Amino acid sequence: MATYEFEGKTTQEAIENASKALNIPVEELDVDIIEPGSSGIFGLVGSKKAKIRVTIKDKEDKTPEGAVQKAKEALETIISLIQVDATVKCETNDNTISLKIEGDRSGLLIGKKGRTLDALQFIINKIVNKGIDKKVRIIIDSENYRKRRIEALTQLALKMGEKAKKTKKIMMTTPLNSRDRRIVHLALKDDNRLDTKSKGKGPLKKVMIIPHK
Repeated sequence: MATYEFEGKTTQEAIENASKALNIPVEELDVDIIEPGSSGIFGLVGSKKAKIRVTIKDKEDKTPEGAVQKAKEALETIISLIQVDATVKCETNDNTISLKIEGDRSGLLIGKKGRTLDALQFIINKIVNKGIDKKVRIIIDSENYRKRRIEALTQLALKMGEKAKKTKKIMMTTPLNSRDRRIVHLALKDDNRLDTKSKGKGPLKKVMIIPHK
């Protein structure tokens, strides 16, 4: 676990310095006082800065008890009915359950543009969150598809952005879901020669890539 050292005129100031530098609330830090500090004589002679050592507290897993097992078993049951030779691994982090399918070499559980994967994710979210007060977020991935999709869409957005700037014409993506549209917007948000805007109705919309005149 990483540790950090900070100084201040007082212990409290050192803690506040640590909080600002790490961009983490004070309550999420474990603090050890190395040197309490001293104002010296009349605040002038022999003064010493306060020195502390801090570590970042591990975040408590807020996933409701039983939700992980329920999610894993539900997905495994669906996979067995589809008769795909694959296994499911789980990870949890801050009220999010990540289910990773391994062994789907054919891509059957991914589907065209990840639609089967999205459908599985929707179903498992409904199954697990039914009847519980504190909802959990469930993300399902197969063969690292989500990461590959982000990389492919980012490269596509950059390529279309360059073409829009070169031709001075608006470029338009194919209809995308909200998650994929967000990837395109983020890929081009720092380009001050382009604007992006979603166009259309319903869950699937196109992204307009607009060059500045």
